[in-house]
Amino acid sequence: MLGLRRGRYVAREASSSADVQACQRLRFAAFRGGAEGLDADDFDAICTHVMVEDTRAGDLVACYRLLPLSDGSEIARSYSAQFYELSALEAFAGKMVEMGRFCIAPGLTDADILRVAWAAMTRYVDENAVEMLFGCSSFQGTEADGYEDAFAFLKDRHLAPNRWLPRVKAPFVFPFSARLGLRKPDLKRAMQTLPPLLRTYLVMGGWVSDHAVVDRDLNTLHVFTGLEIGAIPPARARLLRATAG
Repeated sequence: MLGLRRGRYVAREASSSADVQACQRLRFAAFRGGAEGLDADDFDAICTHVMVEDTRAGDLVACYRLLPLSDGSEIARSYSAQFYELSALEAFAGKMVEMGRFCIAPGLTDADILRVAWAAMTRYVDENAVEMLFGCSSFQGTEADGYEDAFAFLKDRHLAPNRWLPRVKAPFVFPFSARLGLRKPDLKRAMQTLPPLLRTYLVMGGWVSDHAVVDRDLNTLHVFTGLEIGAIPPARARLLRATAG
């Protein structure tokens, strides 16, 4: 993954405490809306941090962190397990990795940033024989108003298989599958309000929990998101590997 370069962007692993702090500063700006401060927690010390940098400006433009698990028996160690009851995933036999705190610098919209971030993730998955990628995909704010079509779309097309379905654990949730049971989504509005990271998961065959967690600390609604690597459509997998190669 080190030195993966596409155009003006390069993805690399954080190699120092200063690198990790740079990621924490970007996360603070992206998730907490402040110019100064660090978004930090105990998971930072046990994760690999990936940075996407603009080689022209010298700026950090995106970051995320990775927590590898040997298989589903370690799922309780994940960040997501704080918010979702994930005992169904304990039966998953392959290697897993949790991708968390994914963010792009506020105000940046260059699609190549997301492409490079996913290229780095693809290389990591292939090099480490990962069989499932998972994490929390966030909608801005803690109210569902305005996101009903997006949640109805998830309910209709992208719920987790029953064998892996996360159950409710957090004290405050929006149970969109039950609440929007009869609603049919407006697909245009749904696509407009789906977070870019979640859209990428979904086009690769990803699935989500049947409820969203209300996270007042980060001012988000988030859904558990899983992607079984073997289920990625072959054409999409070839495209990802071509970008990562």
